[in-house]
Amino acid sequence: MKKMYITTGTLEYLHSVKEKYANEDMVLLEGDDYAVLLHETDGETVFQEPRHYEVLDAVGQLGGAFAVFNNIPVTDEGRPLFEYRFSQRARLIEKEPGFVAIRVLRPLSNDTYIIMTFWEGKEHFQNWQRSKAYEKAHERREAAKQEEQQPTIFPRPSYVTTYTVIRES
Repeated sequence: MKKMYITTGTLEYLHSVKEKYANEDMVLLEGDDYAVLLHETDGETVFQEPRHYEVLDAVGQLGGAFAVFNNIPVTDEGRPLFEYRFSQRARLIEKEPGFVAIRVLRPLSNDTYIIMTFWEGKEHFQNWQRSKAYEKAHERREAAKQEEQQPTIFPRPSYVTTYTVIRES
């Protein structure tokens, strides 16, 4: 199973790591406060202390210009249900204009799943959020919220982080 390793730091430092390991499949992202380097591989990572994930679902090549991470904490007991729901997803996002790639990541070193989507630009993501396909893709989530009994499988609220994809010059 393919793995994703994530490390954070300054843009300059992570750029130097990416250059040092140019033969590895890495994507550099810049956020508001810090940079993120992704390493997708079947083998081991070159990162010293990364967050570790298994790639549960992958469509497209990582890239584009804009990345969105939906970070979703899930209890140990809730993992099978959460993963089942994602395995049944409508797969409508892949047909959206400007869509580049998606990764559904199972955490191996914490409790937070990450749904990464990559877009040709921020406006493409915003168009997806306003689309009927987005409503359809997320109606199952709303129904699940209503049917779920306490305790919930989500120990904390989910949160979204966005990044600019740094292209090589």
